[in-house]
Amino acid sequence: MTPFGERIRKLRAERQVTLQDMAEAIGVSPAYLSALEHGKRGRPGWHLIQRIISYFNIIWDEAEDVVRLARISHPRIAIDTAGLSPAATELANRLADEVARLDPQTLAEMLALLDAKKKKAK
Repeated sequence: MTPFGERIRKLRAERQVTLQDMAEAIGVSPAYLSALEHGKRGRPGWHLIQRIISYFNIIWDEAEDVVRLARISHPRIAIDTAGLSPAATELANRLADEVARLDPQTLAEMLALLDAKKKKAK
């Protein structure tokens, strides 16, 4: 499941909306919506994201967060390290090899490190 899929599923559960009802309302098939929630489809396009935001009637910060989650939820990401350092290429390749075996605590620590670096850079 992707971060975006997890959020959509949570929103549906909070509002007691079925997959079928939501899919019909936003103009996609239930199978597609299920695949999107489970990370078996690529990240949604801008127009679909907007239909989802409108469907749940969410605004401001929460809507921005949904857009952000969609942006970071591509389940089959490719990392182009051409022109970067050998260490960057090694990191990308090792992460690709190991990510499926990382435990939740390690993943959380790695994400926290990236978040801290991003905040420090601002």
